[in-house]
Amino acid sequence: MFETILFPIDHSRESRDATSSVIELVKIFDSRLILLSVVETTPTGEIAPDDKMSSIEAVDRLLQSARAIFAQAGINAEMIEREGMPSFVICDVADEINADLIVMGCRGLGLTSEGVSESVTTKVINLAPCPVLIIP
Repeated sequence: MFETILFPIDHSRESRDATSSVIELVKIFDSRLILLSVVETTPTGEIAPDDKMSSIEAVDRLLQSARAIFAQAGINAEMIEREGMPSFVICDVADEINADLIVMGCRGLGLTSEGVSESVTTKVINLAPCPVLIIP
């Protein structure tokens, strides 16, 4: 059912908390797992200042660490690192790899009317080319 699962990760607790659900899904459906991390840039293409995800080295370390966690669970995860606006990059990559599911951790704050325009998760839900599973 879910041949390819895309798991966008960042340094958030919510992303870490979603890992166990991703492991379970990949094992149940024998899915191909793609880890995605985005070096966030401003709308003008410059790397966003003062953000944990604004360094190529930090994103690379994050991906390597996540890959090791999945390897311990017996899952061979592929890694993709991109630059750009996270919500758009996530949807573009999902389309490129023909993802059957995007799994994201979320605090839920952006799913309220006050945070709807700011939330990466909300933008992905609205733009994704496939179903999106949100792990609160």
